[in-house]
Parts: sequence; C-alpha cells; structure tokens
Amino acid sequence: MASHFSGVLQLTDLDDFITPSQACVKPVKVEKKQGRSVAKIQIEDDGSYFQVDQDGQRQKLEKAKITLNDCLACSGCITSAESVLITQQSHEELYRVLRQNKVSSSEQKVVVVSVSPQSRASLAAHYGLSSSEVARRLTSFLKNLGVHHVFDTGFSRSFSLLESQREFLERFRRKEADKKALPMLASACPGWICYAEKTHGEFILPYISTTRSPQQMMGSLVKGYFASQKGVSPQQIYHVTVMPCYDKKLEASRPDFYLSEYETREVDCVITSGEVLKMLEEENVSLRDVEVAPLDTMFSNVCGEELLGHAGSGSGGYLHHIYKHAAKQLFGVEVDELTYKTIKNKDFQEVTLEKDGQVLLRFAAVYGFRNIQNLVQKLKRGKSQYHFVEVMACPSGSLNGGGQLKPSSDQTNKELLQQVEELYHGERTSVPEQDLRVAELYQSWLESVGKEKARPLLHTQYHAVEKNTSGLSIKW
Repeated sequence: MASHFSGVLQLTDLDDFITPSQACVKPVKVEKKQGRSVAKIQIEDDGSYFQVDQDGQRQKLEKAKITLNDCLACSGCITSAESVLITQQSHEELYRVLRQNKVSSSEQKVVVVSVSPQSRASLAAHYGLSSSEVARRLTSFLKNLGVHHVFDTGFSRSFSLLESQREFLERFRRKEADKKALPMLASACPGWICYAEKTHGEFILPYISTTRSPQQMMGSLVKGYFASQKGVSPQQIYHVTVMPCYDKKLEASRPDFYLSEYETREVDCVITSGEVLKMLEEENVSLRDVEVAPLDTMFSNVCGEELLGHAGSGSGGYLHHIYKHAAKQLFGVEVDELTYKTIKNKDFQEVTLEKDGQVLLRFAAVYGFRNIQNLVQKLKRGKSQYHFVEVMACPSGSLNGGGQLKPSSDQTNKELLQQVEELYHGERTSVPEQDLRVAELYQSWLESVGKEKARPLLHTQYHAVEKNTSGLSIKW
C-alpha cells in the first residue's frame, strides 16, 4: 500500500494507527548515505523481508521485537491487544473490588468513578441519548453495582485549563531569556507524552507544559482533598476513570502519579468507553432502560440536571481557553470567536492574533502523528513560529480515541465521529475563571497544603528515555 507520508516521515515508518493484522515495529531512522541510492526492500511470499543492494546482493532482515517498554502509545497494538497492558487496568479489576466490598467488611474500599466528557458523548451517540442523560443513567448503573461516587472530569479540567493559562503567561514573559520557553506544547495526551519521551528525549521535553491532564488532576483531587474530607486514607479509596483512549492506562501507571507514603496510585484503574459498554452488556442492561439518578455535585460542573462542558475542541479546549486568556492578559484584546485556518489538513489548524500588521500570538492545533512529526522537525530546525500548540496523538483528537465505541454496521467512522462531536459540543459551557467552586477549592485545599506542596498536586515532570542507535536492538 502506498504511503501518504512525506519522505521525511517515511524514514520512521510511523503511522497514526496500526491495524490488528499489522506487525508492530519500532520506528528506525535510516540515514541516507551521500552518493548512494537507498537499498530496496523485497518481501517474499512467506512474509520475510530481504534487503537488495545495488550490486544485487540479498540480506535477510530480522524483525524487531517490541515490548510494553518500547510502546509509543500510538493507538495501534494498545487498541487491538489490550492484553499487553497492566492487568489492573481493566473493568474486570473494578468488578473484583466491588465483589470484595460485598464479602469483606474489613477491606472495604470507597469506590469513585470519574467519567470523561468524551466518553459520555461516545455512549450518548450509541444509545441515542443526550450527554447529560448518559451522565444521570450511568451514575445510576454504577451505583447499583456498588460504586459510591461518580464524578465528571470536566470539573478537574477546569483546574488543568487554569494552570495551563498561568503557565503560558509565565513562559511568554520569559521567552527572551529562555529559548525553550515557547512554544508551549499541551500535555493532556499521554500518547504524545510517551512518544516525546522515547523518541526526542531532552530536546522536546522542555517545551511540554508541566500541567497535569484532567485525569491526573482528578487523581490529586480524589486522593487528596476528597480523602481528607471523608476522613479516610487515600489507600482506602479505589479510584477509576472512564476515558476515550487506552493510553490513559499508561498515564495512570506512571511512577510520578504513585503516592509512596500511602502505597497507592492516584488513579487505580482506567477503563475505556468501550469497556463501559461491555459492562452494560455483561449485566444485560441497556442504558436507555436505566432509571436516572441525581448527579454527584462535589466534583462535577452541574447546573440543574445538566453537566456543563468547556468551549473549544473535543480535545479539552486548551487552545481556545489559553488563546482568549493570553490575548486579554498580555495585549488587552477581548476575543469573542476564534477563526481557525487550515494549514496542511483538517488536523493541522492555526489561530493568530494580529494588530497593525504584526502577529502577537500564533497558536496551532496539531493532531495525529503525521502532523506531530512535521511539528517536531520544524522545532528541531528552529523554524516553528508558534507560541502554543495543542498536541493530540489521535487524528481528530480525543473524541476519536481508540477506546471510544465503534460504529454500527450501517454507519461509517466519519458519520459516528460527527455525531459524537455534535453531542459533545451540544453541552452548555462554563468558563473556568468564573467557576466559584473551583476558586474555593484553590483557596481551601491548595493554600492549606502550602505553595511548595501544592505545585506537585497540579503539575508533573517528564523523563527522557535513553536509547542506543542500533535499529534492531533498541531498548528504550
């Protein structure tokens, strides 16, 4: 099959999605030698590969082996072979904890489930419900299974957006002194983070925002503030998140999000939208038939019987909120609507703020590894003009994550994605800066632990993974 990538991208043979029938290989950059043409690769009938040199000599090529440690979280094998992931990260583990709660009073866990807006939209499209209806019915379904609290990660995203806004202003103001302060690259996508750590090491990591993703921000809230309010140890809480992609399982398992003092992770288990559907099917339940339940209001943006979302893309609205905030704070410009300009394709878009012919801000949304590769190459050549980039590993962003529900037999992927996007954007929106409960939490929780201790609750760090240069023996 012909590749649609540019010559630069073909060097790494990296695609946005690896189908179940494809072999997963680590990207290997082949240096082109001066004055010599590249050797040809010949595929035999038995599937073996031979390199054919200019003089006709043939050399059999070995297949590269890959383990979870090598994974770039590009949504390929992670999507099609969940069995390679950590065993605790599955709905079966949630069932095990719920069963344990019923038979043992001495090892009772407070079970908390935090649901992402993208997952709600995916389930809403499947069942023909509104996103808020899904929230109320899913709350009822989970509580009937034994879950104690059901929260919405739209609430923790307000924290992520506010911290991202503050971080961007701080970086912008020191951009002259620090050449790697900008562009600030969004950090909410764990597939992108995994790829950056394992392929571009120390070069790219300083550009990446240190602000925690909504999932891990909720991890801080649940195992920190919520635990203290309930008077229980973080270890007594079993925290599950429902997410649109499998990469979130990898994110939750990072050592940075492990509370050594309490010997527990901030997010104990991640299940995907598809796994929630599997749970409903195993219980022989249709979400349409589940009675609605009141929404938990502690960590949810609730207005009446509706959950509120955020303006901007289905990948969190980072570009939207940071752009409007920066325009106002740095240049005194009130932006009502953002005008997106398509650069290379629908997954590479740009927004600029201009005054008197001068570009004051240049932001971009870059989705999918094809576009990410181009972004990284421009950064390495010093040719990136952006101040902020919303980076997502999945084409079309997280609404199209590998863990979302699949289209029905009479529906195309494109049609389903459009339906999910409409449901997602159909929610009423809130503005993080105007959320009084978020402001109260900043004051009561974060100030109570002190400024020094508060930063790790809202931010994280990244780690370059060393690799050697032998293509077939790389151990990242």
